[in-house]
Amino acid sequence: MPAIDPRSGVLQHNANKSTPGYTLFTPLGLYNTYLIDMDGNVVHQWELPNDVGNYAYLLENGNLLAAIRTEEENPFLPAKGGHLIEYDWDGNIVWEHVDHLQHHDFRRKPNGNTVYAAWTKQTDPDVWKTIPGGMAGEEHDGAIFTDVIREIDPKGNIVWEWDVLTDMDKDDFPIDPSVHRHEYAHANTISPCPNGDVIVNWRYNNTMAMIDYETKKIKWSLRDIAYGQHHDVQMLENGNILFFANGADVHIHGPETGSQVVEIDPATNEEVWVYQGTPRRSFVSWFISGCQRLSSGNTLICEGLWGRLFEVTPEGEIVWEYVSPYFVEYEHPAYTGNNIMFRCYRYTSDSPQIQGRLP
Repeated sequence: MPAIDPRSGVLQHNANKSTPGYTLFTPLGLYNTYLIDMDGNVVHQWELPNDVGNYAYLLENGNLLAAIRTEEENPFLPAKGGHLIEYDWDGNIVWEHVDHLQHHDFRRKPNGNTVYAAWTKQTDPDVWKTIPGGMAGEEHDGAIFTDVIREIDPKGNIVWEWDVLTDMDKDDFPIDPSVHRHEYAHANTISPCPNGDVIVNWRYNNTMAMIDYETKKIKWSLRDIAYGQHHDVQMLENGNILFFANGADVHIHGPETGSQVVEIDPATNEEVWVYQGTPRRSFVSWFISGCQRLSSGNTLICEGLWGRLFEVTPEGEIVWEYVSPYFVEYEHPAYTGNNIMFRCYRYTSDSPQIQGRLP
């Protein structure tokens, strides 16, 4: 059983300003997904067979969709999944798909298809020459793992695929010179837009981009090292883009500036809303982490490094705050002693995900 830290749990809760509901999260290195109420009580949970790569979330039918790490074709790269599993509310498997090089992100589309990120192993040095940037000679065990986005139907057939090697001009998006050449380019977000286009975020080249689903061309991108890498890039209902700006190069742990959650207008790439800590370094996660714009207009933030989840108003006031009490006690290759998590999600009691499923 994971340890329970008495200094964790719900640290503050302003019931008049927070958004009522239930918050879902999966501690990395532990084999459970938890659903908690606003007081931090676990109201439901799912047991998982192995590490997640990197999270799970609820579908509109109330089922849990998770990516579970497999050991086959293991490149020993971060956030490997490989086994997509859909569980019903009672933990029964109702759908699954195996792609051993699936990693990071996966989403169920309204049409029932599933889109996800995967790696393709490149061992040909002639292919390496076409991949710009990064630290020379820093390939990964004789390979560079390049990103592909796949869409599969419910039977697992690939119905759409987008490949960084053939579908984009790589010279426009080089790997950051401070980063190894293990991957091109570490996609940590795959987020379908309402019109069917797909947002992808590449951490190792500081780039977020929108792919036109029909033409496969990049129709919008933002590449700004000032954000210090980013995660969980998504389109809001107003058409703006929301993301977690980590505020650090991937190899600099302990930035001076701190992290931010940023909303931009993609027509101009200008910021329209920003949340920062006060002081700035009071809010910082140099890796993982995420954000969710709630129906109230508040924003739920996952400060992944510290296992801290909190909700802020548009004015930046913290109105709910929770620190995960679930720490990895056993010897884990990456997470021992930590309570880190990749993302979290809030669901209201009358949402399709929750309605009628809890007392």
